[in-house]
Amino acid sequence: MVNGNFSAKSYIIYETLMHISDTVTEKLLRESKKFTPEELTNLKEQAKSEKKPLQDLVLKNNLLTEKDLLKLYAEESDTPFIEFNPKELKRDILRLIPERIARQYRAVLIGVEDNGAKLLAMEDPDDIQAINFLQKQLGSDLKVHIATSTNVQGALDQYRGNISSELTKVMEPEGESAENEEQVNEEDLAEDSPIAKTVNLIIEYGVKAGASDIHIEPREESVLIRYRVDGILREANKLPKKMLGALVSRIKILANLKIDERRAPQDGRFKVEVAGEVFAMRVSTLPIVDGEKVVMRILNESSKALTLEDLGYWDGALDALKKAIVQPHGMILMTGPTGSGKSTSLFSILSMLNNPTINISTVEDPVEYRVPGTNQTQVNPVAGMTFANGLRALLRQDPNIIMVGEIRDNETASLAVQAALTGHLVFSTLHTNNAATCLPRLLDMSIEPFLIASTVRAVVGQRLVRRLCIDCRQEYNPDPEVLKEISDIFHLESTGVMKRLHELETAALESGIGKTNPSKTNKVAVDQLSTSETKIVRLWKANEEGCETCGHSGYKGRIGIYEVLSNSGEVQKMIVSNSTSEAIEQQAIKDGMITMQVDGFIKALRGQTTVEEILRVTSES
Repeated sequence: MVNGNFSAKSYIIYETLMHISDTVTEKLLRESKKFTPEELTNLKEQAKSEKKPLQDLVLKNNLLTEKDLLKLYAEESDTPFIEFNPKELKRDILRLIPERIARQYRAVLIGVEDNGAKLLAMEDPDDIQAINFLQKQLGSDLKVHIATSTNVQGALDQYRGNISSELTKVMEPEGESAENEEQVNEEDLAEDSPIAKTVNLIIEYGVKAGASDIHIEPREESVLIRYRVDGILREANKLPKKMLGALVSRIKILANLKIDERRAPQDGRFKVEVAGEVFAMRVSTLPIVDGEKVVMRILNESSKALTLEDLGYWDGALDALKKAIVQPHGMILMTGPTGSGKSTSLFSILSMLNNPTINISTVEDPVEYRVPGTNQTQVNPVAGMTFANGLRALLRQDPNIIMVGEIRDNETASLAVQAALTGHLVFSTLHTNNAATCLPRLLDMSIEPFLIASTVRAVVGQRLVRRLCIDCRQEYNPDPEVLKEISDIFHLESTGVMKRLHELETAALESGIGKTNPSKTNKVAVDQLSTSETKIVRLWKANEEGCETCGHSGYKGRIGIYEVLSNSGEVQKMIVSNSTSEAIEQQAIKDGMITMQVDGFIKALRGQTTVEEILRVTSES
């Protein structure tokens, strides 16, 4: 759904879910023991007054999830419930049912057992007509399972080909008679027009590819479509230049931007629903030499905040950060370049701290993640709402916790420090290369050293690295040349360094870093250590050819590497005496801090990424 009307393929769960009678639904709710007799009576009366099925009210009001309701129904009807990852399905098995039939009956083949029995997942296993038809097509040896509509839709999405072939199908009706890109008529912008379908496809494929950004870039002869996946831009397709005007106009309509303003940059946002999940699309347009460029940032609003452990924090860094965020007042700072995951870390921390007894207020530019129960303010310089003005206003709103999107100037820095001094817990970000550089940066903003020493609780430096695909990653024994290069970078020849590295890897394994191998196809022993006290035993690398799971790139997803600098007594003394960032970092290491580069190296030893990836993102550090 985009502004109420995304495409015919948008699904509302309680409309596509199989119909369960009110009598059966009431029985399931009673047996779940999650509802009192009074609550059931009220629900039945509401269903009667609104003339809606009881099942619809349960799902619409989030009294039970679709998954929970289907599990209860599966037990009642003696039909097994199944949950699967659509991206792991084999296409040759999936295509045993033609796409048209699969979509008509909302039924997909998800596997074949050794004895030849076919596993069928359906939204409605009571659809006898569908089962009879499929048995004629596939044979009688079908094992029918009930699955959520989201799962089934995800499997149906796997039928789609690559974006180039799909866009070609969409654009065929348009032919060669399209108008010049400057001339955009109403038919081009209609919901069922080729242009609207093209925009829908571009967004849909971006979501399916796990992209963080979609780039639509005009060139002299064409329009280039690129996706940023795992931090790397990938070219996906080229469209005819004549489509540019209508394409940009359609996106502007969705984002409530001015269609006729082509000389100035604009920003907006809209929401889409793809395969049962809601995504916020943050749109930015920019006039360039060959036309208007559009970048859309994809933010998954359906996803829950990850825990710090899920983000990749472990052992000392995890303990230091958890200790800092439960302090009654003070300042916690996140540092790193744009796109290093600072907002995601803050989103997770705020979600952890969020409860009805605490007032959390934020001022951000832009508001990327919505945290239910918090007060989030969007910076608007045109209206006079700057970070400094927003923060000044927040301090009059009786907050317990304040999050300032970024400290950019002296005024904001000074207000943030004053807020931390007056009993507030303040979170913010700074653009510095590592954690230690953050403290002298505050000095540059004319903050008194004794104020920095007394307010800052912890500074986190972070980067994002590509995660190795678990289905095709490869372990190997490094040759002497590679070992020599690694030894020089990480000073492994120094006394005690190799032993310390082995201890850290052991601690990482105990903390769960790379402890399990969820891959069904790539059986590598991840519970073994990659180091001994004297040498590196093995390393990991990406498969050059990749596999279907990772789109043949060798990497899938990203993971954070971190350093958490605690403001110990010794560090405070160094801040007050105006010590250099290098001296502060060395003291923090003595206090137990693990640098980003070492944290990344440990994760590379645990098979989560590669040494090359770590060096790529930390070479400046």
